[in-house]
Amino acid sequence: MSGIVVIGAGQAGASLVAKLRSEGYDGAVTLIGEEPVPPYQRPPLSKKYLLGEMDLERLFLRPESFYADNAITLRTGCRVESIDTANRTMTTSTGNLTYDQLALTTGSIPRRLPASIGGTLDGVHVVRSLSDVDGLAADVTPGARVLIVGGGYIGLEAAAVASKLGLSVMLVEMADRILQRVAAPETSDYFRDLHRQHGVDLREGVGLDRLLGDTRVTGARLTDGTELPVDLVIVGVGITPDTALAEAAGLTLDNGIWVNAQGRTSDPHVWSAGDCASFPWQDSRIRLESVQNAIDQAELVARNMLGGGQDYDPKVWFWSDQYDVKLQIAGLNTGYDRVVIRTGARAGVASHWYFAGDRLLAVDAMNDPRAYMVGKRLIDAGKTVDPAAVADPATDLKALLG
Repeated sequence: MSGIVVIGAGQAGASLVAKLRSEGYDGAVTLIGEEPVPPYQRPPLSKKYLLGEMDLERLFLRPESFYADNAITLRTGCRVESIDTANRTMTTSTGNLTYDQLALTTGSIPRRLPASIGGTLDGVHVVRSLSDVDGLAADVTPGARVLIVGGGYIGLEAAAVASKLGLSVMLVEMADRILQRVAAPETSDYFRDLHRQHGVDLREGVGLDRLLGDTRVTGARLTDGTELPVDLVIVGVGITPDTALAEAAGLTLDNGIWVNAQGRTSDPHVWSAGDCASFPWQDSRIRLESVQNAIDQAELVARNMLGGGQDYDPKVWFWSDQYDVKLQIAGLNTGYDRVVIRTGARAGVASHWYFAGDRLLAVDAMNDPRAYMVGKRLIDAGKTVDPAAVADPATDLKALLG
């Protein structure tokens, strides 16, 4: 049995195999995942699941029976050890496999703190997998002192959940401001104020020097010399594409697994999609870390594996939930030279519009779904819009679509 094999049972892998079947492919399909559970949603892990508002089965992307019902061989708890692209075979922890076509949807892995500064002490957590969050939950008790390292969206979401769970929260960001890599100062200001209103001790321009403790973390020394007692640590300093298998197999890498516009790697029989894949877009090469990209790119790759011949043109959007604020982001703000602030009629409602000259690049919408919807449609259509009209609260945003 050869057929199509997909390595990586996350959002992209699950979307890809489902699309193969819905497109009418009737050959063998195998989905391989290292974790011992069926594919599941990651965003709710550190929010509703950790808060006890969502149980394990509700995390699953599809009922476990879906795979058998659709003749998809799901191999959970299976580690792929090597890929031989010349012979189209692979070695796994549960036996060898052959393939006609292969898709790598291996996703990403969280960056961890080095062991030399205490990163392997008990009580130091990352938030990426089900086992990560189960381990974190065992350390979460009201009143515990948690240090969050990193002021990107991962760290800020962790801070919001920890605060809601009754922990004493400190967050440190070594850059000059939170969200410095991904958002304008105006958006940083909004979320800094939000977290401080909820009691988070948020410190910018200061990093972690090292964690203290023998076998378990008991404290932290910051780069400004401050030492503080700590009961647990959450590390939110970003993720990296999981390219180890691809690299060992001799595939081309470029900030992830290199693919062409159709999702094919440097080997004609191997494809890739999701967090791990970098692809050409608007005269550059990018890699998107989002649920929607994982779904859209994986479904396109599934069609192309069956001869679709389509190029990938993503409609870029992201979201983040922090406290009672839903941040919705449309577009990519790379290259902006101006930010227009639009304030909503209610407290906490705002949107930040990124322009390069007169060209709208992106919108950050905080509790403002209309601004997000209008901004996304304008960006997707490549339409120009008058920044002054955006800033004017009297402007009916929907009128801008005309």
